[in-house]
Amino acid sequence: MKKSIKISIIILFILFLIFGLGFFLLYTVSRPPVDSNNPKNETLQVRIEVPYGMSIYQISSVLKENNLIKNEKLFYYCARFPQIRKFLFPKNSDLDFSLKSGVYYVKNDMKIPEILELLSSGQQEYIKISIPEGFTISKIAELLEENRVCSKNDFINISKDKNLLSKYQIPADSCEGYLFPDTYFFTLGMKTETVICSMLDNFFEKINTIPNLSEKNPEDLFYTVRLASIVEREYRLEEEAPLIASVFQNRLRRNIGLYSCATVVYILTELQGRPHPDRILIEDTKIDSPYNTYKYAGLPPGAISNPGVVALNAATNTPKTNYYYFQIADAQTGRHVFTKSFEEHIENHNLVSKKAAK
Repeated sequence: MKKSIKISIIILFILFLIFGLGFFLLYTVSRPPVDSNNPKNETLQVRIEVPYGMSIYQISSVLKENNLIKNEKLFYYCARFPQIRKFLFPKNSDLDFSLKSGVYYVKNDMKIPEILELLSSGQQEYIKISIPEGFTISKIAELLEENRVCSKNDFINISKDKNLLSKYQIPADSCEGYLFPDTYFFTLGMKTETVICSMLDNFFEKINTIPNLSEKNPEDLFYTVRLASIVEREYRLEEEAPLIASVFQNRLRRNIGLYSCATVVYILTELQGRPHPDRILIEDTKIDSPYNTYKYAGLPPGAISNPGVVALNAATNTPKTNYYYFQIADAQTGRHVFTKSFEEHIENHNLVSKKAAK
């Protein structure tokens, strides 16, 4: 009997020793690591990016690489299994961990529960993106990818999603023309559809500030957007945008080709993927494309840019004029000269050519 008691005591002692040693090792591993590059053990913070869709396994590796945790597997298990968390850190047993995308500043003296709590907070560092008037979908997509907001290809593909177009009643093949140029505050690795929807929502909010525009039905709005997208690419002086729109409106009424160089540039750069030309050549104006307003009368089948308020207002509230032509008069200021007849247009063209030759 006494022998069995002794054996039981020895077994219990060994189990206690194993349990205590295991707990000590786990607790030691769970402590912040010692950084040999920081001999004074100063408190430092590391910027950690958690893009949308990052896994717990991936963030564990990132934390280990940045010397913020000793053991990535232990961190992973603590994050994945609440039972292990509660066993090792009973004081933090009420922590409900859920990895959220965002940008976090993790201090090198933080313990695992503190890091888990931080990564659950969803703290965001906003990325300021200013989209200029006249940018196309592909240009916007490049800008967003450069700033690590979302993938260029995803942006282009989702901008053509039929369900999204239907949701916003856009009777087109893409969101081109409806992505309002503005300053936005996005986050790292943001969902692409969320990015696009924020631009579309902004567009439909902004058109409420333009008289006679918001009440248009989807088809009429699409007509105005297409016209505004060309005006946007043609004007440089704000006061001339309505006059340029009047030239196009007059030509549309009489079924005369718009002869817009901007539409040819769109074909070359967006449809054919060529570099932006220094000038439009005669052969460029002969390209067989429905976007070629030198070859086909009427508006192109889709917008050629994403216009701002000035162009949208000019295309909506166009003044009545007798102008059918315009051409650049001052390349530095972007000032145009507007004429009523082809004879005046040629005469002014000759005058401008003579000035340029001096």
